[in-house]
Amino acid sequence: MKVYAMIIAGVLVALMGAWMAAGYLPVRNIETPKYEVLSAHKGYEIRQYQSHIVAEVKVKGTYKESVNQGFRKIADYIFGNNTASGSIAMTAPVLHEKQTSEKISMTAPVLLGKTGETGSYTVAFVMPSSYTLETLPKPNNPDVTVRVIPPKKYAALQFRGYAPEGKVARKMEGMLALLKQDNITMVGSPSVAQYNPPWTPPFMRHNEILVEVQ
Repeated sequence: MKVYAMIIAGVLVALMGAWMAAGYLPVRNIETPKYEVLSAHKGYEIRQYQSHIVAEVKVKGTYKESVNQGFRKIADYIFGNNTASGSIAMTAPVLHEKQTSEKISMTAPVLLGKTGETGSYTVAFVMPSSYTLETLPKPNNPDVTVRVIPPKKYAALQFRGYAPEGKVARKMEGMLALLKQDNITMVGSPSVAQYNPPWTPPFMRHNEILVEVQ
């Protein structure tokens, strides 16, 4: 009986190790937006972010539906449903640009924020810093747009675990209360940033509430 218990315990440990590895390996070298911490406060910090490019899509639906729909559309773009900006010269007598696609490296985080329209969200992926707006492949799906985010200052509140709608709403309320308490003026609406793939164990998941501040 003791032998069986040891075998079961060993299997469980191995499964947990595999689960943790599956959550860690995909993000161990992943690129994230560059920023400088300007000040640390109780529960959050103020960061100065460098300019970066995002690919984003506006989706309608519930919080969960919007995350799933937005993720699929932008993942489709970065995995090859795009037209590479570079062209290959052809020989005479036919001259034209060869339309090729390009796989874009994954980065983190995935950003979700409400728009001004009820039941509408914006889901965004930060693009690799090696691209400019001119060299980034163009989305074939008209729902996906790319744009430059200029340097901005954000307040960031970090939290672990999964990020369901109720938990995110509570974290956002807490963030806004802290900013009000410290007399810091926010600009626009807060967003939730998720840094890990869905299969990552909850205790390894890294999330943030981000809101632009003056």
